[in-house]
Amino acid sequence: MTRSTPIPETVTLHVPFRLGKRGGRKEMQLPEGAKKPRRTDSTLIKALARAFRWKRMLDSGEYATIGELAGREGIAPSYMTCVLRLTLLAPGIIEGILDGKQWLEVTLAQVLEPLPVEWKRQFTRG
Repeated sequence: MTRSTPIPETVTLHVPFRLGKRGGRKEMQLPEGAKKPRRTDSTLIKALARAFRWKRMLDSGEYATIGELAGREGIAPSYMTCVLRLTLLAPGIIEGILDGKQWLEVTLAQVLEPLPVEWKRQFTRG
């Protein structure tokens, strides 16, 4: 454009995307083949941080039982047990969550479900 070219009043931009669900929320998804930006899941990261913090508190002897620690934190022991299972995730899954590269099926609801202890069997594709 040059100075003498008038600026249009309306500009139309077409962006191909589709709506999908992830973790119970609607999300815009890029078309196939498009490079996906890194996007960390703050809910998953907070849950991981809590799990490892609680594990450290139990391992150090600061609290003797999950029930005692759950009472201090003001949550149900059963919920704490579910969150503590996050410390058993494979290192690759944890790194993916922290880098925002986790697979779509890795959501907080999914990781709070019982998972295989063997790292190779956790969230295997296909």
